Amino acid sequence: MIERWSFWLIEQGVPEGMAGWLSWFGVALALALLAVLANFATKGVLLAAVRYFVRKTPTRWDDALVGRHVFSRLSHLAPALVIYYGAILFGPTPAMVIQRLAVAYILLVGLYTLFAFLSAVVDIYETFDVSKQKPIKSYIQIVKIIAAVLVGLITLATLLNQEVGWLLGGFGAMTAVVLLVFKDSILGLVASIQLSANDMVRIGDWVEMPKYGADGDVIDVSLNTVKIHNWDKTISTIPAYALISDSFKNWRGMSESGGRRIKRSINIDISSIRFCTEVMLDRFEKYQLITDYIKSRRKQIAKYNREHDVDTSLLVNGRNMTNVGTFRAYAVAYLRCHPKIHQAMTFLLRQLPSGEHGLPLEIYVFCNDQEWASYEAIQADIFDHLLAVIPMFDLRVFQRPSGSDLRRLTAETVLPDSGA
Repeated sequence: MIERWSFWLIEQGVPEGMAGWLSWFGVALALALLAVLANFATKGVLLAAVRYFVRKTPTRWDDALVGRHVFSRLSHLAPALVIYYGAILFGPTPAMVIQRLAVAYILLVGLYTLFAFLSAVVDIYETFDVSKQKPIKSYIQIVKIIAAVLVGLITLATLLNQEVGWLLGGFGAMTAVVLLVFKDSILGLVASIQLSANDMVRIGDWVEMPKYGADGDVIDVSLNTVKIHNWDKTISTIPAYALISDSFKNWRGMSESGGRRIKRSINIDISSIRFCTEVMLDRFEKYQLITDYIKSRRKQIAKYNREHDVDTSLLVNGRNMTNVGTFRAYAVAYLRCHPKIHQAMTFLLRQLPSGEHGLPLEIYVFCNDQEWASYEAIQADIFDHLLAVIPMFDLRVFQRPSGSDLRRLTAETVLPDSGA
């Protein structure tokens, strides 16, 4: 084609050197115009029609394809194909160079289109509930890396006019460099497979990893990193392989159980613990939650002492109730009646070993409301009530002396002396 144009221009009286350049310029301009028209036809007409029909369809997967610009990237193939097939107009040798460049461009466009398509696959997959249990983002990233390597090799072989096998032979010698460059990706791949196979982390899990300052919900699991949205609204990014090599706490079991643990102690002042007198028991019997308990226990103890001929004039003889034991019974009855305590899960109210801080009474139960704010409010209400009711059993909560206590004791000591 170039030669024909040159001969025609020479016949028209154009100098031979200028005729060659004009022929090249004319063919290149015509080919460029065809490429522009092809680009306009695909983007201005076909792509607009595709977007219109996608908006009309009820399905969501085509919206993901449009949102990730799959069709938009695919439209770049039209001008590239025009240039590839039109390159023969320049002659055999220039056509070979132009076609190689066009093939390289087509391969890159195909790669970016594949990337967009795989991203759309992830978006579509995440619309299903199973995506929280089995995320595929890390696997998609592996596919992208493999595709990028393969396309890169094929593109390089095309530009150099060499076989791909020839490049692979030289690529084998660079294995050490490749392993060094893709070290994190390789570790991330192994970690992602282990995390998925062992079901260690899912999207939405509450994960606690103090070493990395992470305490919150998992929002993303990728090839190299796991993103955690902390409770203080910060984002912690942790290497995926760190979840395999280091320890972490996953609160998923608590979420799936239907209960959230309440484990807290009340320290009783040991000096306030004593046997219950009849007067005290008469008063405690008026507390409705333990009325039946007091009546039943008094009958049991009276029967035992009578059968064993116990001298009940002294409380130390035989069996007698204590104010701390009665308070424990009250706390159990109170928690059993509480609508926010999970009655089917572990339910304990136990004494821990006494020490310098008094006698700890530990409450170990589960709240049936797992929402954080509600859980804290319920826990506070329970202990507000128990702390307020303790003095009604002639008990005191242990508390170290404060400055006001010391001032009061000092004043009580000094005042009698000053009066004397």
